[in-house]
Amino acid sequence: MSAFKPFEDFGDIDEIVGRLNDADGGVRRIAVIDLAEIARQDALPYLLAASDDPDATVRLQVAIAFAEFDSGEAAGGLVKLVTDEDSSVAQAAADGLAELKDPAAAGLIQPLLDHRRAFVRAAAFRGLRALRSPASLGPALAAMRDEDPEVRAEALGVVAYLKLEETLPSLIGATRDLDAGVRAVAASALSFSSQSAAAAAVAAALGDENWQVRMAAADSLGRIGRASAVDVLTTALGDEYWQVQQKSLNALGKLKAKAAVPAISKLLRSEITALRKEAAAALGEIADPASRDALIKHISDADPDVRKTVRWALARLS
Repeated sequence: MSAFKPFEDFGDIDEIVGRLNDADGGVRRIAVIDLAEIARQDALPYLLAASDDPDATVRLQVAIAFAEFDSGEAAGGLVKLVTDEDSSVAQAAADGLAELKDPAAAGLIQPLLDHRRAFVRAAAFRGLRALRSPASLGPALAAMRDEDPEVRAEALGVVAYLKLEETLPSLIGATRDLDAGVRAVAASALSFSSQSAAAAAVAAALGDENWQVRMAAADSLGRIGRASAVDVLTTALGDEYWQVQQKSLNALGKLKAKAAVPAISKLLRSEITALRKEAAAALGEIADPASRDALIKHISDADPDVRKTVRWALARLS
């Protein structure tokens, strides 16, 4: 087997570079790890060259290594590797793109938005999301009509991170997407808006057939903070999924919903510890004296965290 030799020696990293030329892929992979650990910008040209290594395990390590650098060269390497035919390499590169913070990386990522593979398009939008690039808005809005639900969800994430009131119609429309994952992202994304149309769309999502959409909607209603949501959130306390109940309790606590105290108090008797604790926390946030008797009955709860929360809630009533 012939050695893979795209490298030249450079400065005091000569020894590592020498191992990058080794015929053994395992040796080359360890050399990539060593280059990442020294965390020097002058290591990047060697990592970029190693992204062409014939061994997928070496390319995987290169993708992981690029995540240690927040620079244009590293972003360029990740953009290249996210299109790798090896799924593990491509996934590592996609994860690295999502960690980039340099706004300049947006220009390198955007050409991927037209890639033939849905995975690559989704990874590109995932990378653009945290960069909050205004130039990404148009492509993201267009991609909310993509045939692939993962692409639609990631594009929706870009729109949501920009938090622009002008995008409300698109976000509201996404709460009716055919894919539950997209609907859940949309319900969560609308939490930034104080407009009644956003609150109404999220309240409607609390009746979605998918429990994860309902859970996202309950959480979002708590963050929107409109008193008009109290009735639907109180109804959601009877949801068949405890996760939806828990988010609804949290939201009702944030809304200081005194009208929901009787329904919240009933969940102090739940068999699920997390619900008993969340119910006590919600009653403490609401701080209505009417909840005192219910809380006192559970001051000796079997779970120490619940007991602690009940005591805290009672202290809030005085």
